[in-house]
Amino acid sequence: MIRVGIVDDKKNNRIILADKLRRNNLFDIKLEAANGEIFLEKMAVLKFDERPEIVLMDLEMPVMDGIVTIATGSSLYPGIKYVVLTIFDDDDKIFNAIKAGACGYLLKEESGEIIADMLINLWKNGAGPISPSIAYKILQIIQQQSVTKSAQGEQKSDNLFHLSDREKEILRSLCEGLEYKEIAEKLSISPNTVKKHVINIYDKLHVNNKAHALHIAYTKNLL
Repeated sequence: MIRVGIVDDKKNNRIILADKLRRNNLFDIKLEAANGEIFLEKMAVLKFDERPEIVLMDLEMPVMDGIVTIATGSSLYPGIKYVVLTIFDDDDKIFNAIKAGACGYLLKEESGEIIADMLINLWKNGAGPISPSIAYKILQIIQQQSVTKSAQGEQKSDNLFHLSDREKEILRSLCEGLEYKEIAEKLSISPNTVKKHVINIYDKLHVNNKAHALHIAYTKNLL
């Protein structure tokens, strides 16, 4: 069973999301909270094996918002994976959430099946889930950043991380929202080879999930 927490200030949203996840027998909803302060209070009294392994976090909440909660929770409970689930897709919120410690960013408009599949993949493989529209937005930002820096004559940071051409190609595909199998088909290699390349990319970028890798790609102009 995958232990899950849901933090959203709207009760109806929590009920709908919990119902969607409970349709899959793999999920066990361990905690629900209306804001970050309540979430942390509930976490403090839970035993280790009762704490959620994955927390779905809304961003816009009263008292303590999602970004502050993720930053605080990541410090207090580093083993928990925080996934933003929100209607917002503006640039600042995306990257502030990732910098705070979020390992994924999903839009609430995603179907229950897609959310469940992505959370299962996160739990099994550590692959941080990102909605395709968010991944596309990140890619656009990266491309714009690249154009701006090139115009300014700034040196790219490729050499700093020593990414190979293949690794940059796979990183670009991750930014496009492609899964391992899709990247493998696109590049005519096996999914296992893609996974090995991704592990090498994470190692070179000093990160441990896709969200942080995309953030590095954006801030360091790697693509």
